[in-house]
Amino acid sequence: MAQNLVDLDFTADTLAAIDAALAALETGLAGLLALTPDQRQMLTKMGDKSEAFCRKADAVFGENLGILPANFDLPAYRRDLATLDALRPRLARLSKLSQRGDDTQMAVGSDLMTNALEGYAVLKVTGKGQGVDDLRKMLATRFARGARTPSTPVTPTQPVPA
Repeated sequence: MAQNLVDLDFTADTLAAIDAALAALETGLAGLLALTPDQRQMLTKMGDKSEAFCRKADAVFGENLGILPANFDLPAYRRDLATLDALRPRLARLSKLSQRGDDTQMAVGSDLMTNALEGYAVLKVTGKGQGVDDLRKMLATRFARGARTPSTPVTPTQPVPA
């Protein structure tokens, strides 16, 4: 084979263990939200500087409880900070793992496509008269192109300079 970036062979036991771990993650993280694009857009965002502001605000709020309005839930505010601190490193690990999965999937696809193209090229040259013409034609449909017609007629408004 011309390319072999990935050579994995998952056993049934390995796949079962992965599925069990994923199920445990889904159960443990059941409280995570799934926002719509509109909801994401409407939210006030917190960047690095804003996070520092929020953490300083916690200290100020804690020292000035009498000034806060009665409906301000300082324990809930602090739970949100603790949630952020607990989630961030775990989500970073999940993100890295997901990226590795995406990269591996892309590399496996590249292995498959590169080697299929190499085999197809050899089949086109050496497969003639070997009883594989029908199979070669079936593979050729991947590259079939229909007549190209523009979706809207092109009418130049000015002559094209020579």
